[in-house]
Amino acid sequence: MDFEPSPDQELVLAIANSWDRLLSQLESGLSHIKGITFAEYRLLRAIAESPQQRASRVDLADRVRLSPSGVTRALQPLEKLGFVETQRGERDARLALAALTDAGEELVRDASAVVDDVATAIVDQAPTASASREHLVSLLADLAA
Repeated sequence: MDFEPSPDQELVLAIANSWDRLLSQLESGLSHIKGITFAEYRLLRAIAESPQQRASRVDLADRVRLSPSGVTRALQPLEKLGFVETQRGERDARLALAALTDAGEELVRDASAVVDDVATAIVDQAPTASASREHLVSLLADLAA
């Protein structure tokens, strides 16, 4: 039986292995310094990048690739810690929007610096990645679309 991976399989495995390493280092850096996971950071960042720094659970689910109920479960501890609050829609009180608190805005800024540091350290260790960063970002964006 031949177990030689095809070029496409090699690409997928290389991406998965790189992601595993990157995620491990991001999780470690964020949990030790800010006490959050990378998934929580992505959720907070999605809120921060939304108009008026607030978004519906459906919009957040689409941005971070979770179900709306998964977003609700992920937001609960962030609300208890005072980083996120629920606001009602101005035109429709049934619409619940997740919004960053002042502490949440500060957390996103601080956590972004941690993510930048980890990303820079990893890219600096791989000179070819640094040299072809724009091409790599373009390729990964195409794969994610």
